[in-house]
Amino acid sequence: MRTSAAVSYDDLIGHAIIGLIDALERFDPLRQVKFETYAIHRIRGAVLDCLKTMEWVPRSVQGNEQRIRQAFAEVEAELGRPAEDDEVAREIGISVDELSAILADVARGSMLSLEEFVLGGDPPTALVDHDSPLVAAEEQERKRLLTEAIESLPEKEKLVVSLYYMDGLTLKEIAKVLGVTESRACQIHSKAIIRLHAKLARYEDLLLAAA
Repeated sequence: MRTSAAVSYDDLIGHAIIGLIDALERFDPLRQVKFETYAIHRIRGAVLDCLKTMEWVPRSVQGNEQRIRQAFAEVEAELGRPAEDDEVAREIGISVDELSAILADVARGSMLSLEEFVLGGDPPTALVDHDSPLVAAEEQERKRLLTEAIESLPEKEKLVVSLYYMDGLTLKEIAKVLGVTESRACQIHSKAIIRLHAKLARYEDLLLAAA
């Protein structure tokens, strides 16, 4: 991600160190999770928290991200399958090239995180213990819905999610695996997270309607 003049590299490194210390303190060696995988998510979360407090993402990018998310949700709800770029572009009323440009902006500036909107900051493979049976049941249901949503992704997006969140690869490393540019890998990641966010939001709406 590119940072603005208001955010220094040293500040981000400082927050990354805070995330690493947090990972050291909270890591449970009895769980079948590599420390490296757990630490990567904690470090990433600390850096993103820093950027959020500085309102780093322009409002225009946030607005476009919301438009695309809603379009993916509506098209996929209507078709019952993953939406293609041309279908989403048509829903918004723009060209495919314009959609690609917006996705590029979102990829550069987005702070979308799978852990953040699904599990409140913890990676799926490293959940902390909870005493409440209700909280534990809700966690299990969220994990089930997340798994179902990931399985419905197009293959390339599913692979990026797996490599990024489960294997702990960077987007630069993922780009090499896919044989694409790093910016393209960022776009695929952003599209996957937008698509997942839309799916999970629909699940939440259905649960509320049934309550």
